[in-house]
Amino acid sequence: MIAGLESITDGEVSIDSKVVNRLPPRERDVAMVFQSYALYPHMTVGENMGFSLKLAKQPKAEIERRVGLAAEILDLQPLLDRKPAQLSGGQRQRVAMGRSIVRDPKVFLFDEPLSNLDAKLRVQMRSEIKGLHKRLRTTIVYVTHDQVEAMTMADRIVVMNAGVIEQIGTPMELYGEPQSLFVAGFIGSPAMNFLTGTIDGVSGKFVSERGTEIILPAAAAHEKRSAILGIRPEDLLLGNAGAVVVEGKVALVEPMGADTLITLELAGDTLLVLLREQASIDSGQTIQLSVEANKLHFFDPANGKRL
Repeated sequence: MIAGLESITDGEVSIDSKVVNRLPPRERDVAMVFQSYALYPHMTVGENMGFSLKLAKQPKAEIERRVGLAAEILDLQPLLDRKPAQLSGGQRQRVAMGRSIVRDPKVFLFDEPLSNLDAKLRVQMRSEIKGLHKRLRTTIVYVTHDQVEAMTMADRIVVMNAGVIEQIGTPMELYGEPQSLFVAGFIGSPAMNFLTGTIDGVSGKFVSERGTEIILPAAAAHEKRSAILGIRPEDLLLGNAGAVVVEGKVALVEPMGADTLITLELAGDTLLVLLREQASIDSGQTIQLSVEANKLHFFDPANGKRL
């Protein structure tokens, strides 16, 4: 819809303060980078990057200048005479990005550009795209199913679920105050723990359907109502110094180097706990964990919205 390949049903699309609803794609000044590199196999890297300018009948000197500039930005100068078959996946993706950069568009549209790359290369390309944005200062609309990509690269994230916008905000706004169950479960790794139950303002407790009782501070206790309690694994800390204390039996310990991932069994529920330390904890041990009241998230079971 932004590129003009699909018609919109309502509202306006404006690029650089200009409404483009009725403009054909070629007049919108947007450049797309796809999941598949879609490079011409018979052309060199330089020819692939300059092809759109050649079609636009740009002077040869101007094409060479722009291709050279894009190649310098993307570190592709040594590869300009190679064919796509001689390149790695990451190099091909850089060429696809270079083909867009030479056009100097008002908007870049990136459609899951890293999903064909291996994990190590994805990390490297994330850094390169972020650095590219810093240098070009051109708006990039980036589509991804990978929440790590979204969190590490975005200035603003639009979380969509079945075609409906769930929340718009900065990465830390979405992480700290998710406005729906979907956003809460999508942002964060490992995913947020959810317990379904009831908040009882009289007893000051949250009681899960399986019998787990968590004493809440006065600020978090409301009138009696059904709720889903969300706690991020990294917000649970060893000891009882926090406002809310949880006690359980350790079912599984997974050392991860600098971090330790623990599966904690409560009355009938299970919590994942991510300790930012190398903890000396064994399976079968009973431990106390605490969490600050402002790190508890409550959602309405009926519609999934934040309470």
